Amino acid sequence: MTNEKTYKGILVLCEYTDKGIHRVAYELLNKGREIADKLGQPLEALVVAPEGADVTELMERGADRVYHIEGECFRVSEEILYKENVVAFVEEYSPMVCLIGATEFGRSAAPRIACALGTGLTADCTDLAVNEAGEFIQVRPAFSDNILAHIKTVTFPKFCTVRYKEFAEAGRNEGRRTELKTIEAYSTEIKGCEIVDVTDIGAKDISEADVIVSAGRGVKTKEDMAIIEALADALGGTVGASRALVDAGIASSAIQVGYSGHRVKPIVYIACGISGAPQHMAGMKESDTIIAINKDPSAPIFNIADYGIVGDLYEVVPALTRRFSRKEG
Repeated sequence: MTNEKTYKGILVLCEYTDKGIHRVAYELLNKGREIADKLGQPLEALVVAPEGADVTELMERGADRVYHIEGECFRVSEEILYKENVVAFVEEYSPMVCLIGATEFGRSAAPRIACALGTGLTADCTDLAVNEAGEFIQVRPAFSDNILAHIKTVTFPKFCTVRYKEFAEAGRNEGRRTELKTIEAYSTEIKGCEIVDVTDIGAKDISEADVIVSAGRGVKTKEDMAIIEALADALGGTVGASRALVDAGIASSAIQVGYSGHRVKPIVYIACGISGAPQHMAGMKESDTIIAINKDPSAPIFNIADYGIVGDLYEVVPALTRRFSRKEG
């Protein structure tokens, strides 16, 4: 896949869930429009979703053409079946660039697709650009997030995952309609695995949270996370964590905040026992209000905090929980 002349278009692979199209697709349409215009290419969107799925918002947010691979087999998202259908589509339509959100699903599906297509994959991009030579450039953190690498892929399609909430969503022009092409599923059966059961674990998506109470190295044990969870519950928020806690096995990578985790922009971000490594602050510094709790008054986190509390989180956090508990009104 190295003949550039046979590849055309900027294609956004839109993740579809039981709640509809994931909002990262609208961010990719925004950035994708910029790239498409600079390269003189059309901006297209691909949705793999059940029959009757509403895809009109993709048109309203700027896609020149929307493709819908439809089938009842897509009621449950599954990476292998998704890969089979996207690979078949790309081989038939030959997009120049493929963009997909670096969500949990996207991060799992993208390397499968790229490998099957025999093309490269640049993962977890934080920016996309076109250089002076008119070449598509992918930007991502590298070397433990100490530098930003500018990557030029030589194979086609040029394929990358892009972090959620890196870009603003494309504006919505209600009533705008463009070409919609419905495609019958290329493959309807999962090969090599079987879905036995689907369980809702009730976990909140940290990227969508308005309030995040995040724990850092100051939390000593997994059991002590209950202190953080109690404050998050009192505020109607969700729990986050720094990479140090994830590496220590105290917290799940699903709630990791930072360059190597999730980028978040909540209304309130409470950093508990987080010193403020640059990699962590890069993932939360755009929060509307940042509250830092740390017993070290020289901790870098205080440099970006709107409010700072110098104290032991084991004393401060429970006190805040009591203060904001719904039971106390």
